[in-house]
Amino acid sequence: MNDSNFDSSSEADGEPADRGAAAHPFTRLTPECVLDAIDSVLIDTGVRTDGRLLPLNSYENRVYQVGVEDGPPVIAKFYRPQRWSNEAILEEHAFVAELAAREIPAVPARVTEGRTLHEFDGFRFAIFERRGGRAPEIDRRDTLEWLGRFIGRIHAVGASKPYAARPSLDIQTFGYEPRDYLLTHDFIPLDVRASYEAAVTLALEGVERAFERAGDVRQLRLHGDCHPSNVLWTDAGPHFVDFDDSRMGPAVQDLWLLLPGGRADASRALADLLAGYEDFCEFEPRELHLVEALRTLRLIHYAAWLARRWDDPAFPAAFPWFNTQRYWEERVLELREQIGAMQEGPLWPV
Repeated sequence: MNDSNFDSSSEADGEPADRGAAAHPFTRLTPECVLDAIDSVLIDTGVRTDGRLLPLNSYENRVYQVGVEDGPPVIAKFYRPQRWSNEAILEEHAFVAELAAREIPAVPARVTEGRTLHEFDGFRFAIFERRGGRAPEIDRRDTLEWLGRFIGRIHAVGASKPYAARPSLDIQTFGYEPRDYLLTHDFIPLDVRASYEAAVTLALEGVERAFERAGDVRQLRLHGDCHPSNVLWTDAGPHFVDFDDSRMGPAVQDLWLLLPGGRADASRALADLLAGYEDFCEFEPRELHLVEALRTLRLIHYAAWLARRWDDPAFPAAFPWFNTQRYWEERVLELREQIGAMQEGPLWPV
């Protein structure tokens, strides 16, 4: 996930959100702390930072472009405390390294002194090579086929073995649990609460039916948050970044986020993605029952993600519209639209 977008961690779901009770841990992550942390890793390689520090668009974690002497800048990701276990972070690093070793364009964490995960002053972080690029033109057929081929290759590797420390994308952690969190932590205004509770209950019933129609679909290691902002495009093609939300789940999760709005346009785009995808990995058409169900889960989870992170000073500043009366009224309408979308059925006959 581009860190500016959706969180989907079950460990994050368990993180308390005692709003305003104490300073958030990230308030200690000063520029001096960031530079000292990077120097603590690079110094043994004969490299030092040069004082240049550029915060990048990131909310779930903190990500910086860091200048170094006599070389290109590096990217440093400081992981949100209490979100992932060390084992879960290292599983993600290993998966991305496996992709890179097979010449799939993903950006692995840099290995220094045999490690990819480092710690400094209570913060865990990793260092990455800086890779530039532009947004993919996902309205182009050739671009979608190219993306489909690489996602197919990612999934061919992802299907080779399961994660052990990372969770799965499921209805409980992406639907019921975030719904319950919102309803029990007084985020929803009283005059909207009943409408929201009714809409989210009906929506989750629709999600359950969609998963029943899909049946027992294959679970594999995914990118997990494969939307256009997490794909950078160059003249050589795409490369995939930010596997922070990688987990087990159905293949279609890494495809539907690239689809445009509108059933006709989405159907055409999906055909182009699958034309490339199936060159490397078989796609089970029954998973098309899950597209609108997964979108519904993402919408429910996103609202709870904002609620859980409200003690982080970056969130009220970046999302001032959250938790307003209008915000929750729009969520009710959104869920009602999703109920209708799930009733329409999949984009193609299955």
